[in-house]
Amino acid sequence: MEIARDEPSQQDLLMSDPDKNPDRRLVLITGASRGIGRALSLKLLDAGNRVIGIGRDFSHWSLPRADFEAVTVNLADLDALPRRFSEVAGDHRALDAIISNAGVGRFGHLEQFSPHQIRVSVDLNLTQHILVARSFLPLLKRRGRGDLIFMGSETALSGGIKGAVYSACKSALRGLAHSLRRECAAAGVRVGIVNPGLVRTGFFDGLDFRPGEASENAIAPDAVADAIIAMLDAPSGTVVDEINLSPLKKVICFSPPTGT
Repeated sequence: MEIARDEPSQQDLLMSDPDKNPDRRLVLITGASRGIGRALSLKLLDAGNRVIGIGRDFSHWSLPRADFEAVTVNLADLDALPRRFSEVAGDHRALDAIISNAGVGRFGHLEQFSPHQIRVSVDLNLTQHILVARSFLPLLKRRGRGDLIFMGSETALSGGIKGAVYSACKSALRGLAHSLRRECAAAGVRVGIVNPGLVRTGFFDGLDFRPGEASENAIAPDAVADAIIAMLDAPSGTVVDEINLSPLKKVICFSPPTGT
């Protein structure tokens, strides 16, 4: 007995073959397992895109997605990153965009930091971003198009009390983005950076301060994700160099850390 099967629709064919659907992107996101990275991943997936998520731990992801590939990488292990990134690049040569999002917060007076703590902060908030760009920009340049977007911070613009090391890293990252913006234009690659203020995520777990409870005291992760998507959606000949986001009313609450 023959079983009747519906013919695949044109939409199904496009979704199954990204090369036939120019509106469907393949996006790599670091720090994709939590916070802004997770919010961006879900928005891109809901819009029909494919996402390669790089993160340290995806065990808490409860929503299996056919178009999401989780790649477990410890971004603090700088010596291993070139090899791991080379493997990912080799498996995904059709990348359309790279969102270098991962980072970590540690705050205090400069003299309270040990040399090791300073190095760890610089490794995660600056050096690994440089290695991400070094590893994946050649793919975009060979394709003659694509986007590289860094996750910066408002502290890159004005600094902050007890944030000297973090601010220094984010300021350097902003300089990197601006330099690569000019360097990559001839290859058809767009480079930009997003500088959010306080975002309501687990970033503050383990810290002794956090945003106030009111909605206007912190930015929602979805709002930052929307800003990144707006950069990706800009007309091909236009670059959104930089977006600065801040909560309407900046309120900081001090209390014992909520995590380890």
